[in-house]
Amino acid sequence: EAEFPPVNWPWTRWLEHRRHAHGPHAALFAPHRGTDWVAIDLETTGLDPSRDEILAIAAVPGEGSVLKLRERLDVIVKSDSPRILEAIRHHRLRPDDVAAGVPLDEALSALLALIGNRPLVGYCVDFDCAMLDGALKPRLGFGLPNRRIDVQRDYARLLRRRNPDGQPDLRFEAIARAFDLPTPGRHTALGDAVVAGLMHICLQREAGGLR
Repeated sequence: EAEFPPVNWPWTRWLEHRRHAHGPHAALFAPHRGTDWVAIDLETTGLDPSRDEILAIAAVPGEGSVLKLRERLDVIVKSDSPRILEAIRHHRLRPDDVAAGVPLDEALSALLALIGNRPLVGYCVDFDCAMLDGALKPRLGFGLPNRRIDVQRDYARLLRRRNPDGQPDLRFEAIARAFDLPTPGRHTALGDAVVAGLMHICLQREAGGLR
């Protein structure tokens, strides 16, 4: 059985685990034993975790070849950032939607309750986790300890095995097309989380992990 915490964790995550694994959020730091996971996606005011803000959070649990849409989280986060105007147009949000959103503390609490210690699946999921870590650390003292599964990285590995000399198209839309997945909710947190979850299921099947 693999050692926990993993030996290749950055030292900062080791420290967070040491400090919080027996505190009020201990369940987040427990080793994950199941085969379930959670697909996540954020919409933000930009691509800089050090200064941009979260506008929407979506999370959809999955297990095997099933996405559990009834258990999803889909929230718009209240913001008055001066950087939201272009972002709202890009993400199909209206100013009234953002003005009437839930406070970030409430959205983060709901997210943590849903994901628990399950692995997080996403397209370029490290960015989403960096945004969440930037919001969580000032509040709780730690970032997300969950294992991350990046469908872009997994797709790139799959194509390298098939054609080591190829130049794969790793854009979100290209991966969706490769698996014949529709993208009607593109650039919405829930739409992109759902498609990322379906990409993960397709990649598991390609790797022989699902029957």
